[in-house]
Amino acid sequence: MTEKTKNIVVTCVMAVFLFGLSMGAWGKEVDDFSDSERRKLNLFPEVSKEKVISGEFMTEFEDYTLDQFPFRNSFRKLNSNLSFSLFGHKDYHDIYVVDGYISKMEYPMKEESLHRAAERFGYIYEKYMKDTNTKAYFSIIPDKNYFLAEKNGYLSMDYEELFQVMKEKTKFMEYIDITKLLTIEDYYKTDTHWRQEKLIDVAGEIGRKMGVKINGEYEVKTLEQPFYGVYYGQLALSLPAEKINYLTNKTLEKCKVYDFENERNIAIYNMEKAYGKDSYEMFLSGSLALVTIENPYVSGNKELILFRDSFGSSIAPLFIEGYKKITLIDIRYLSPEHLERYVKFEHQDVLFLYSTLVLNHGETMK
Repeated sequence: MTEKTKNIVVTCVMAVFLFGLSMGAWGKEVDDFSDSERRKLNLFPEVSKEKVISGEFMTEFEDYTLDQFPFRNSFRKLNSNLSFSLFGHKDYHDIYVVDGYISKMEYPMKEESLHRAAERFGYIYEKYMKDTNTKAYFSIIPDKNYFLAEKNGYLSMDYEELFQVMKEKTKFMEYIDITKLLTIEDYYKTDTHWRQEKLIDVAGEIGRKMGVKINGEYEVKTLEQPFYGVYYGQLALSLPAEKINYLTNKTLEKCKVYDFENERNIAIYNMEKAYGKDSYEMFLSGSLALVTIENPYVSGNKELILFRDSFGSSIAPLFIEGYKKITLIDIRYLSPEHLERYVKFEHQDVLFLYSTLVLNHGETMK
């Protein structure tokens, strides 16, 4: 075969390949959501004269073609494997693996975001809690990078500075340090969140600081569904599935849970969510704006108001042993300006429990 013939053959093969991909892209059914990445995919952009002239249309069209590319997940897996094994990269789109634990770099520390979070907490305190008999507490949940990033050569925030900034901005609350009770083993390997069965000592320490006793006597149950966390899909590597364990006892089984957002009674552990797209959402049905848990067994009328993010969904049930009622509030979905419609602040313990991931993105709070 002559050199000219070879070039013609290669050109024809590439043309057929590219033509096939193009036809596949145009003929492929449009996906609006990626289950593996847990995010919405870009759809075909709106066409307008202004967007075409400004170049915005082509930018959005490029994002659309990347998200709707045929065999996209297969190419993502190939790209991820090549990045680590062949090219020796230490991370893939800021996601890295250390000893089987997947994490995503959270850097740099965004002081403006921390100030935004502290401002929201301060607003709540000044408007609803000041000059009342409520007792305010604050605790920070470190993300996985706290344990993995710096010592393994990845970009890392100065966590001690983050803690100090937040403590300085929230002196109206008593700070509860839980960092010494946590290790990387307390978190899922493929997800952002911590493992409920590892939090008994954490819940006990927070409860002790707030003046309630939590015995921590539970039966551990294991979900049959294999668990693949959010980082698993984003990294696109084939790693072992995990198991979700959850804690139960007579009290938890009899608690009444109400979801104000959807006006319905729910279970502490939502088994429909457990076998859905994100099994972690089994804990109190995921990130809901306003939820109450009522304990039929506890004596007295002691209540807890818990301002939280998604980490709070799994630890909140462990506090109920010490309280008649717990009210969970997520101000990423419920504006603090409207709290008086739902909650009367009087004689409760109030705990602000937030992960560093949310604090460093305080702009997500309403």
